[in-house]
Amino acid sequence: MRLTRREALGLAGAAALAPLATLDARAQSASPAPPASPVARPRTRLAVSTYSYWHFKTEKYPIERVIDQAAALGFDGVEILHRQMADESVPYVMGLKRQAFRNGLDLVMLSIHQDFVDPDPAARKKDVDHTIHCIQLASDLGISCIRLNSGRWNTIASFDDLMKVKGDEPPIPGYTDEDAFKWCIESIEACLPVAEKAGVMLALENHWGLTTRPQNLLRIVNAIHSPWLGINLDTGNFAMDPYAGLEMLAPQAVIVQAKTYYGGGEWYTLDLDYKRIAAILRNAGFKGYVSLEMEGKESPETAVPKSLEVLRTAFRG
Repeated sequence: MRLTRREALGLAGAAALAPLATLDARAQSASPAPPASPVARPRTRLAVSTYSYWHFKTEKYPIERVIDQAAALGFDGVEILHRQMADESVPYVMGLKRQAFRNGLDLVMLSIHQDFVDPDPAARKKDVDHTIHCIQLASDLGISCIRLNSGRWNTIASFDDLMKVKGDEPPIPGYTDEDAFKWCIESIEACLPVAEKAGVMLALENHWGLTTRPQNLLRIVNAIHSPWLGINLDTGNFAMDPYAGLEMLAPQAVIVQAKTYYGGGEWYTLDLDYKRIAAILRNAGFKGYVSLEMEGKESPETAVPKSLEVLRTAFRG
């Protein structure tokens, strides 16, 4: 085959450049690879509970205003206290859902109240029905988690008096905590099929009563052993050393409520080290929402922004 003069010159040029390309490739292969970028720590998402603005003692603070405040301050989500809702009408519920979406906020948990520690089966059934109703309400709001309470014996009538003894109240005469565990486990199990169908997690809180002690809470959760039941870990609800309690519960936490007490607590005040708490949660592999519960007497207009800065520094610093 005869080559044209142009083709011959092209082949000659390529041959001349080939050694240079080989040397360049060898140089690149001999150069050390650039250091791998460090794996970024997952960004902890921060929410605020509407409870931070209303502690049951005054006129209800509108949830709509909490949503606006949360967006303005830079929170990622809002936790709704069920008893703070104005009503459960469709326009109101859908309005909250729309407002959160328009503000770029998640609605992260619906905090509800129930009491499964009651010897009366009818009373327990009433609270099971209430919980099932709230599972559907959460689903309507686009919320993937509801807070559960175990309940308590109510042998100490006043919640203020219960706080004075750090949630440790005696059983009703004739009954023991073993009865309470049985009732609580059976009641939660009755709610789980509905929760699974609705795609709503049940998060049992270390709240005052049967779950005051972390080991009691773990006993209930481990006995049920459902992927739809986890722990709502409240940093302020420990009668013992809070850090030891946090380490016990953190591996099964699906959401965290972070207490602050600016202006002095409504019932008590704790000096919590949130950098230490953040490390405990990180070591336990926690990846969920941390929701602020400001429980101090200072105005939420000033206390919530200060609390947010504390959480940002601890969890994102």
